[in-house]
Amino acid sequence: MIRVKPDLKYNFLRTVLSITLIITFLAGSSILHAQETANPSPGFYHQIRSGLLNCKIRFEKEKFGRVAFLGGSITYNPGWRDSICAYLVRRFPRTQFEFINAGIPSMGSTPAAFRLERDVLSKGRVDLLFEEAAVNDASNARSSTEQIRAMEGIIRHLRYSNPGMNIIMMYFVDPDKIKDYEMGLTPSVIKNHEKVARDYDIPTINLALEVTERIRKGEFNWEDDFRDLHPSPFGQSIYARSMIRFLDDTFSAKVNDDDMFTNFAMPDKMDEYCYDRGELIDISKPELVNGWNINPTWTPEDEAGVRSNYHHVPMLVSNQPGSLLRFKFKAKAIGIAVAAGPDAGMIEYRIDVGDWQHLNLFTPWSMHLHLPWYYTLSAELAEKEHVLELRTSKMKDERSKGYSCRIRYIFINEN
Repeated sequence: MIRVKPDLKYNFLRTVLSITLIITFLAGSSILHAQETANPSPGFYHQIRSGLLNCKIRFEKEKFGRVAFLGGSITYNPGWRDSICAYLVRRFPRTQFEFINAGIPSMGSTPAAFRLERDVLSKGRVDLLFEEAAVNDASNARSSTEQIRAMEGIIRHLRYSNPGMNIIMMYFVDPDKIKDYEMGLTPSVIKNHEKVARDYDIPTINLALEVTERIRKGEFNWEDDFRDLHPSPFGQSIYARSMIRFLDDTFSAKVNDDDMFTNFAMPDKMDEYCYDRGELIDISKPELVNGWNINPTWTPEDEAGVRSNYHHVPMLVSNQPGSLLRFKFKAKAIGIAVAAGPDAGMIEYRIDVGDWQHLNLFTPWSMHLHLPWYYTLSAELAEKEHVLELRTSKMKDERSKGYSCRIRYIFINEN
């Protein structure tokens, strides 16, 4: 978390603006030309909806603001996020800001719904939150049901903590979204997230559509300019400029002396099983029947990559078939967050002595990365006590080098 006090903010601003200037320099003067020729109607890519008056009142009247950024690698990486922080510091020069970077590579809306308390809400009252998951939700093949269930859960959980919190949802671009738009289709993940945004009156910024249309107009191209779903400095500047334009439009209204902070109405749930009470459970809680141990400082012994918070940390580990654990819980959903590396095996699990289910932990990325992956084992459970039994399987993916299961967290959606 970055704290920016008024008497220190200009040094901070100078540092971040230097980053922004480097980005702009690398992008070249074509950025300015592209911005001038595009000049899209704000309402076309930006849905202001309930606006941002509450956080503006906080920033201007209380002279304090806590701003969080929740997403995957595009949020985690430097670029647009730094520019937004610099913009807010410049826009509200008398305000002390705290900025929370809760971006974690590979994470979409399901992991965000369950890590929300740990990574965001534990830091204190949040006034403004930027949320993005459209790229990872699609690339990680989350179902439409889960995309809606997780995104609705995030919004509700945030509003439980602060009923007047301002939230902005963003839809970033990737090649599949460009193809959909070129065929006249709205990408399904954007449709799903937009359903939630409309129902909860959440502002949205559709960068995927904006980038697609500007490429179509010939202002820049994907291969040479944007380059990847992890944008080049040029692409980062396109994101930042669009977001800043949105913020300028939304913050343009004057805060009057009698303007009051208001709480948003909470609509009925779209999905009764939405992940609105997501929680991470410590790995010391399950009963380890046989074959499992807790490694207090697990780190991989191979050369595969790792993510932060997934090495030199406690990990519940089994490297052999037949290891069994039990976990008693009361929740509507349960799952495991694992490190799925080159030796990831398969597991079998059942709830309340039901049928054993099989799950392959080896992912398309496991060969080169101990990937943090959230597997939802069951999401529509009755409101009563349950027992999860989980064991490592004798079977394994043909690409895997072993039978390992490494659990960083158990996660639940409380009743």
